[in-house]
Amino acid sequence: MRIFPRLPNACALVLAVLCGAAATVSAWPQPGGNDTFEQSASAGSHDAPRSNLEKWFVEGQAALRDGKLDAAEAAFRRVLAADAGSGAAYSNLGVIAMRRQQWDRAIQLLRKAETLDPQLAGIRLNIGLVEYRRGNYAAAIAPLASVLREDPGSEQARYLLGLCEVLSKRYREAVKVLEPLWEEKSNDVPYLYLLDIAAVESGQKELDEKTVKQMIAVGGQTAEYHLILGKAFLNRYEVPEAKEELELAAAINPNLLFLHLDLGITYMRLGQHDRAEGEFRKDIELEPDLADDYEQLGALYSRMQRDDEAEKEFREALKRNPKSDGAYLGLAKLYQKQRKLADALKMADAALGLSPEIHGGHFLRGRILAQLGREKEAQLEFAAAQKSIDAQLNKERNALEQEPVPNPELTKQPQ
Repeated sequence: MRIFPRLPNACALVLAVLCGAAATVSAWPQPGGNDTFEQSASAGSHDAPRSNLEKWFVEGQAALRDGKLDAAEAAFRRVLAADAGSGAAYSNLGVIAMRRQQWDRAIQLLRKAETLDPQLAGIRLNIGLVEYRRGNYAAAIAPLASVLREDPGSEQARYLLGLCEVLSKRYREAVKVLEPLWEEKSNDVPYLYLLDIAAVESGQKELDEKTVKQMIAVGGQTAEYHLILGKAFLNRYEVPEAKEELELAAAINPNLLFLHLDLGITYMRLGQHDRAEGEFRKDIELEPDLADDYEQLGALYSRMQRDDEAEKEFREALKRNPKSDGAYLGLAKLYQKQRKLADALKMADAALGLSPEIHGGHFLRGRILAQLGREKEAQLEFAAAQKSIDAQLNKERNALEQEPVPNPELTKQPQ
C-alpha cells in the first residue's frame, strides 16, 4: 500500500538533514580579481589603507566564525564605510542576517552583494537558502541552478534545488536533479523519501519502486523512517497506526526534528489533549522558531475553549511565519465565534489570499459574510466551497480507479 505525507513539514526534515550552514566569504579579495578594492567617493573614508580594510575584514570573519554577530557586523560596516563596492562585505552581512533569521533583510544584502560580485557562487547559494526560508521556493530555483551549473558536484546546492523543485511541483525536473545523488545518498532515508515523492508525482514507476525498496531496506530501524511512515499514516487519518510508528521513532531518538509536532497532532486527533499539549511544548523546546507548533497549540486551545490562549498562540505563529495561512484561518474561526465579524473577515481574507484552496476557507468566509448580511457574496463563497469539495472527491475517486490495491490474500486457497 502506497502512502504519502503532506509535503512541507516532511521536506523541512529533508532540508534539515543537509542544509544547516550558510556560505561565508572567508578571504579578502585579491588585487586583479572581480572583488578588487574599489574606492568610493561617497564613503567618507576613502583614504583608509588597504591593510586596514583587510584587518577589519579578517576581524569580522573571525567574529562571525565565533558567533559574535554584533562585532562581526561592526567590522564589515567599517569595510563598507571605506569601500561601498565590497561585495564580500555585503555577502557576510547577509550571512549575519541569516543567522539572526532576518530573512527579508538577508535577501536585500545578498542581492546587493550579487550585483557587486555576480561571479561568487556562495552568494547565490545563500540567496537560494534565504528564498527557501521565506517560502519562495520557485524563486530559489534560478540561483541554485546557476550554482549547480558551475559546480555539478555541490551536494548542498543539488539537494536544496531538488527540494525546491518538489515544493514548486516541478517533479520531473526534481528527479533529474536528485538522481545523481543516488550513489552518495542511497542509504539516507530523507533523501530517498524526497526522491520518491518526485518519482511518484512525475509518473516514474520504476524509480518509485526502486526507491521504496531501498528505503525499506535501509530505514526499517531508523527513527527517521518511523517518523516518515508515521506522518504518512497521520495524513491518511490512520491515527492508531501513526501513533505506533511515531512512538517507535521517539523511543529511538526523542530529539528528532518535528517528531513531537506530529505526535502532538496524533494525540490531538485521539482526543488526548493534555498529551498533545505536552508534545507541542517539547517540540518548541527543540525548535522554538517553528511556527507550526504555535499554530497547532492555537488549534488545540480553540478545541478546549481556551480562547485567549488560542489567540496568543496563533499570533505567536504569525510572528514566526507571516505566511501561516492556518494561523490566519484559526484566528478567523475564533473571531467569528466571538462575533468579532470585521476582524474575522479580515483574517479569512488573509488566509485565502495566501492559500486560495485552504481547507474550510471559503465556507468560513461565506458564514461570516452571511452573518454580516452580505448574502450574495456569501452564496458565492458557499459555491466555491462546494466546487472545491467536488474537485477533491473527483481526485480521490480517480486515484482509486487508477490505482486499485489488490487483495490476493482474500482469494488465495489454503494450502
